[in-house]
Amino acid sequence: MLSNEPRELSKDPGRYLADRSERLGTEGAFEVLRQARLLEAQGKSIIHFEIGEPDFDTAPHIIEAGVKALQNGYTHYGPANGLPELRQAIARELSRSRQIEWADPENIIVTPGAKPILFYTILALVNEGDEVIYPDPGFPIYRSMIDYVGGKGVPIPLRVEREFRLDPAELESLVTPRTKLLIINSPHNPTGSVLDARDLDQIAEIANRHDLIVLSDEIYSRMLYSGTHESIAVRPGMAGRTIVLDGFSKTYAMTGWRLGYGLVPEWLNKPMSRLMVNSNSCTASFTQMAGVAALEGPQDCVDNMLAEFTRRRELVVNSLNAMPGVNCAPPVGAFYAFPDIRGTGYTSQDLAHKLMYEGGVATLSGAAFGEAGEGFLRLSYANSLENLQEGLARMKKVLEV
Repeated sequence: MLSNEPRELSKDPGRYLADRSERLGTEGAFEVLRQARLLEAQGKSIIHFEIGEPDFDTAPHIIEAGVKALQNGYTHYGPANGLPELRQAIARELSRSRQIEWADPENIIVTPGAKPILFYTILALVNEGDEVIYPDPGFPIYRSMIDYVGGKGVPIPLRVEREFRLDPAELESLVTPRTKLLIINSPHNPTGSVLDARDLDQIAEIANRHDLIVLSDEIYSRMLYSGTHESIAVRPGMAGRTIVLDGFSKTYAMTGWRLGYGLVPEWLNKPMSRLMVNSNSCTASFTQMAGVAALEGPQDCVDNMLAEFTRRRELVVNSLNAMPGVNCAPPVGAFYAFPDIRGTGYTSQDLAHKLMYEGGVATLSGAAFGEAGEGFLRLSYANSLENLQEGLARMKKVLEV
C-alpha cells in the first residue's frame, strides 16, 4: 500500500534533472560580469570590457513609438510569427539593404531577442548525431545548443593568419555525409572579422554541392567600418537553404527590448512558428511597434553610434599594440578587439584573471569562445572614451610589471 507521507527531496537534487540539461553551456561574459559586480560590491573599481552591449540609450523616436503603442492598446497577444507591420518593415529593409529579393513578410519570424532563432533552427533541423559546423572562436551559444539537442558540433578554426575569416578549403574538408547545418557569423563575434564576397561565394558553392543548410548570423550587419554588408542569402541556390538571423539589440541599442527576427525558407516557416507558439506564444506587441519606428525612422542614431565606435576602435587598437607582448589587428566589424596575447607568456584565462583581480579590468578569455581562441582576449569597446583610456592604462601597467 502506498504511503501518503511526503517523501523528502533527494540529497542529490541533480538526479531529477534530464541528462540533456548537463549539456547546456553558458556565456562567459555574464559570469565575468557577475564576478566583476562582486568585486565592485567590495569597493573595488572595475572597468568593464566584457559585455557586448552598446552603451548608448535607445533613440528617443524609438522609445516614443513604444510608449505610444502602449497607450494605443498594443498590450495584448499578437500573431506568433510577429505583427504584420513589423514583418513588412523587415522585409523591405532586407530587400533594400541586402538585396534579398526572396525576403517575404510571410517567411519572417519575430522573436524576443535573436537567440530564439538560433535555438529554433537547431531544434527544428538537428537530429541526434547530425553534424553542425560552427566557427571557433565563436558565440558560445552555438555549441551549447548543438550539444543540448544531441548533435555533434564540428568546430572550424578561424585563424589570425587569415584575418579570422573562415577558410572555404578547410570547411570542405570537414563536411561528411552526416553534416546538416553550417553556422556562419559576419561581422563576427568575438574577432570583428568580416567574410568577403569571394568567401561567401565559395561557402555558398560548398553548401549547394553538399546540400547543407546555412544559418547566417548577421546581428552585427550595420556595425561595419568600411564597405557594405553582404549576405550569403543572395548567392545562387541559397534562397531555399539559408536562415538569416538578425535583430535590433546591437544596431539600435535595444538590448533590453528583446527584439530579434529570422528570415527563413518557406518550408521552414511552419516548424519554426510552431516552436515559437510552444515556447513564447508571441513577442511583446509594443516592442514590435518600436521596431517599426527603428527601421523606418531616422537612422542618425545608428550612424552616430558607428562614428563613435570608430573613434574608440582607433584608441583601443593603438593602445593594445603599445603593450608588451600584445598584437592587435583592427576589427573590420562589430565592436570588439581580439588581441593576440601569446607574446605575454600568459594563457588567455590566466591573463584575464590577472587583469581583473590585479588591474581592475574585466575582459574575456579568448578560450571562452572555443579552443581556437586560446592566446587571445576579447575586449568590448562599448564603453566611454574616458573609461577605455583608464582601462587600457591599467592593462598596460599590469603587463609592464
